[in-house]
Amino acid sequence: MTDLFSPAHADALDAADPLTSLRNEFLIPRHGDHEQAYFVGNSLGLQPRGARAHVEEVLDKWAAEAVEGHFTGTAQWMPYHELVREPLARVVGAKPSEVVAMNTLTVNLHLMMVSFYRPTRERPAILIEAGAFPSDRHAVASQLRFHGFDPETDLIELEADEPNGTISMGAIERTIAQHGRRLALVLWPGVQYRTGQAFDLKEIARLAHAQSAMCGFDLAHGVGNLQLELHDSDADFAVWCHYKYMNSGPGAVAGCFVHERHASTDRPRFAGWWGHDVTTRFRMGAEFVPTPGADGWQLSNPPILGLAPLRASLALYDRVGMQALRERSRRLTGYLEKLIHARLGDTLQVVTPTDPTQRGCQLSIRVVGGRERGRALFAYLQANGVLGDWREPDVIRISPAPLYNTHNDVLRFAQTVQDWTQGNHAHG
Repeated sequence: MTDLFSPAHADALDAADPLTSLRNEFLIPRHGDHEQAYFVGNSLGLQPRGARAHVEEVLDKWAAEAVEGHFTGTAQWMPYHELVREPLARVVGAKPSEVVAMNTLTVNLHLMMVSFYRPTRERPAILIEAGAFPSDRHAVASQLRFHGFDPETDLIELEADEPNGTISMGAIERTIAQHGRRLALVLWPGVQYRTGQAFDLKEIARLAHAQSAMCGFDLAHGVGNLQLELHDSDADFAVWCHYKYMNSGPGAVAGCFVHERHASTDRPRFAGWWGHDVTTRFRMGAEFVPTPGADGWQLSNPPILGLAPLRASLALYDRVGMQALRERSRRLTGYLEKLIHARLGDTLQVVTPTDPTQRGCQLSIRVVGGRERGRALFAYLQANGVLGDWREPDVIRISPAPLYNTHNDVLRFAQTVQDWTQGNHAHG
């Protein structure tokens, strides 16, 4: 019988995995004389080795050409955001005209709600999950107040109905049906950040539209992690960041999807000159004529230095494809789950669903014995070069990213937990 905790077994799994060598495309932080076992791609992805060249290309162009850099060479700044459009569309399963890289996530969420949250006295409500990421909750609550409504009555927060804090599709369906006549917008995560639960986006969009509500998704933890099909999901919009699984640097330029049925719309929007029809933008006219598609929601000209690292990351996604990455992700996270169940079940409780279709690469883990014990294990892991992250009140998130983590990384986590457990037992 195979010993899952055998280093030889982890070596064999990595040797048999055709994508193990992708790790060489990234700069891995050090811990002493060794590389970290880094599982925090759900918070900040590692730096692709190719990112520096793209940034330096912009800096060199700026130094040599100044303003003329907007119009010269193969990576002109004027249409620079178009360089990421098609590969980004492939990552999220959209048409190129439906995606744009711009702003930051919460800015994009507000811009989308300007157009797609149009409340009336009869239909003012927004549905989110209870315990949503605070920025999303702040954004929707402020939109409600801005329109003269009260979050106490018009922000519907669906509580978890399953034992580990996850939410069943049945609960989502019942809540949308119950509040349907009052619902203006369903805003839902692709992956819930604390539990790691992934959702059926197409079904949620269908349920929302059946009640004549708009549907949008926050895909901060979904893009580059799940195999998304945004166009086919029929969502009205989606927003995400690129600094997590998309490895584009701290505070990276974010992304936005607008379904093609809204490509030309008379819905209100907050406008800026870079959203103006590209063919007439530089006539500097007073009237705003939006570019069709997601580009029409742009405000200012894009930050070229901020977009440059995204090009390096997208080149890797294009080389491998989301399907192969997703398959590798299932292998890595499945191995992590098996290791926990094999020897660590007395110490760790996985709260993320066991069904691979209901999760990405992240496992959210509670330490048996409460918060203080959990913090002690978290500190021990960090002191030994195994980096996950902590989410209050009691969750350690471990996310084996398929672009750069390995089976050996996963085994190192499990062995370090085992060492801590045995050390605790040894000291009574």
